[in-house]
Amino acid sequence: MYRRFYGLREKPFALRPDARFVYLAKHHMRALLLMEYGLLNEASFLLITGEIGSGKTTLIRCLLDRLDKSLVVGLVSHTSRGSGRLLQWVCLAFGLDVKGKEDVELYDDLVHFLIDVYAQGKRAVLIVDEAQNLGSGRLEDLRLLSNLNSDQDFLLQMVIVGQPELRDLMRTPQLRQLAQRVGADYHIGALSAEETARYITHRLRVAGGRPDLFTPEAMALAHSCSRGIPRLINQLCDTALVYGYSDQRPSIDEELMEEVVRDRLSGGIFPGRRVREPVPRDRKTQVIRQS
Repeated sequence: MYRRFYGLREKPFALRPDARFVYLAKHHMRALLLMEYGLLNEASFLLITGEIGSGKTTLIRCLLDRLDKSLVVGLVSHTSRGSGRLLQWVCLAFGLDVKGKEDVELYDDLVHFLIDVYAQGKRAVLIVDEAQNLGSGRLEDLRLLSNLNSDQDFLLQMVIVGQPELRDLMRTPQLRQLAQRVGADYHIGALSAEETARYITHRLRVAGGRPDLFTPEAMALAHSCSRGIPRLINQLCDTALVYGYSDQRPSIDEELMEEVVRDRLSGGIFPGRRVREPVPRDRKTQVIRQS
């Protein structure tokens, strides 16, 4: 809709994870390096948490692009408690056939697969996204899978990623043994105001647009309302570009961003915060054409 008007090759603030648009702020860089370091040093478990929309899934994709070819990676992202047996999802993540097999057979297949990987001089890594949905029972099942490792032979490493409540689960008595096996953990914090400005300009550059398309004041307001959560920043900035195109504005200023914030918050769905009462203004309604 607005791409041609603003000289963009593509949408700069799409919500889907895309490693091309990754901006590694301080917290994201530390989490990424910690995962790489933990895998290199054969930590049994690594734990990464962050708020909803903080960029955890995008960070996983970035990690996958950077991993050494000696690592065989399986990714489990369907972690709802009603989504089938955990062992099925683990085997599927590594490309194993699960049709019509009971857990005993699946476990035997997984063991043979991990031994084959080890015999090739490689290591298997299981990444579990949105792990807070597993609950204590399935998280304990993951710990039991780690028993495949022995003092001499390291067959399987795990990276468990989730929202802050995952960290709360790990503190419960039921998961004390699992917590003791976590070699490293990190919580991804929100972007600072300065990082938010760099994040916005970075995504604009990747999309082929002007890095100064948003004024500093507009970016500061986007940061305040979003609390520095990347997904919420994307929502505000994408809506601002639609509004800017509607008004045929050459740039996104504070006044326009205030209107975006007011409209998004008035619906009661956007989980941002109001930082001040915006000054209402009359905005001429224009027909938005498909560009």
